Parts: sequence; structure tokens; C-alpha cells
Amino acid sequence: MSFNTVLFDVGDDHVATITLNRPDQLNSFTEEMAAEMTTIWTTIRDTDDIHAAVLRAAGDRAFCTGIDIKSGRWWGDLNIWNQTDPGGSLGPKHHKVWKPVIAAVHGMCAGGGQYFVNDCDIVICSPDATFFDPHANGGIVSALEPIGMLHRGVPIGDVLRWALMGNEERITAETALRLGLVTEVVPREELWDRAHGLAAEIAARRPEAVQGTVRAIWEALEMTRTIALQNGLSYTHIGNPAPNERPARGPKQTPRLR
Repeated sequence: MSFNTVLFDVGDDHVATITLNRPDQLNSFTEEMAAEMTTIWTTIRDTDDIHAAVLRAAGDRAFCTGIDIKSGRWWGDLNIWNQTDPGGSLGPKHHKVWKPVIAAVHGMCAGGGQYFVNDCDIVICSPDATFFDPHANGGIVSALEPIGMLHRGVPIGDVLRWALMGNEERITAETALRLGLVTEVVPREELWDRAHGLAAEIAARRPEAVQGTVRAIWEALEMTRTIALQNGLSYTHIGNPAPNERPARGPKQTPRLR
């Protein structure tokens, strides 16, 4: 599959790699990128041979800096009651992708770039990564991206600070790790390999179990605790083989420390 704004590849290890590929525009997104990401996520969702994915970005300066200001709002001519969140299509969960996605963030992740991060299952970054929201500087409401951060468990005070301080303050990699926005900080030269390694390890496991786990956890965010537990129990019945069908355990492995 060939795209204009994104590179897409699937390896023999069942891992799909998505690379945002507008480095000269700091990987900002356009209507074309949103459409191409929709095709990619639905392909990943519907292709059983793909078990996990890595989302990364080309260039040295930025992971994604939000919408391409020069291209502008492509939804502005729609009736206001027919408008939907234009950034929703960028992320996997909008398309009900329950296959794990590992995000590898480097450089600037600004404003709408958070759409990508908020929807991924595991987020790692390099020490040069910075997260900030330029909406406030332009006098524009920032609502959808910070709400997504809340769903990732970032404390409300830190989300509000991120949304209100604009370009004047940036969340560093170290702070992002402390807040739980990322789970690991690795050297820039190791970032892509580390992300792929995580995805490949997960992809080698039973895909039905992995997808059931991802779906149960994400759906729990929208449910009360009791309903979430009932929903999770149903997935254990649906996604787990009967005891006499389970494969024998492999050799014991030594856990890795993060």
C-alpha cells in the first residue's frame, strides 16, 4: 500500500509500522493524512495477520505538531450539526482497533499531535520529546486533546496546565514519565528499535488473548466498575480457550526491569 503522507509496512513478525512522513511540515496532519490513517487503521483492524503496530514519525524535529495551519480546517464548510471531531480518525481506537499500538515519540508533540498519543496503548519517547499545546496562544479552545489525556490517567491539574500555558511551557520527557503520559524514556538512537521490540514481543503471543485484553481495558474507561468487570468476564469466556485446549507453557523467562 502506498500513501503520500504516511509510510506503511508489515513485517514477517506480524508487526505493522506506520511512519508519519511530512518531516518538512513537522508531520502536521491534513485532510489527506486523516484519510490515509483511516485506511491504515481499518487495514490493521481487518487483517488477521497483523498482530500489533508501531506508530512513529520521520525527521529529527517533531513527532507531530497538530493540524497543518496552511491547509486549514477542511470541515469548516459543513453544517455545524453535521461536524464531527476531525482528529478522531487519526487514532486507532476511533476505528475500533484492538490490536496493540506502540507510539514512539521524539521531538515536538504539539496540540493535535496528542490525538495520536492519546489513542495508543503504550507510549515511549526519547529524551528530546516535549509535549505542549499552542491553542491558548491562538485564542482557540483546547478541549478534545486534553480530554483524551484525562482518559489516559494524566492528573487533571497537569492537563489544565498543559492546555492553558500554551507555547510558554512544555512537558519534558522526564515529566511525561512521572505523569504517566509515557511509560519509558529511551535514547533517541534506540527509540524505533525499542518500540518495534515491544510490539514484536506482544505480536508473538496469542492474538485473541491480546486483543481481548486491550478491548476490555479500553472499554472499562467508559463504564462503571461493576459493568466493566461483567464486560471483562464475558471477554474471558469469549477469548480464552477451554482448559484442555490451552497450549503447554513455554520455558520460564526472566522478567526484564524497566
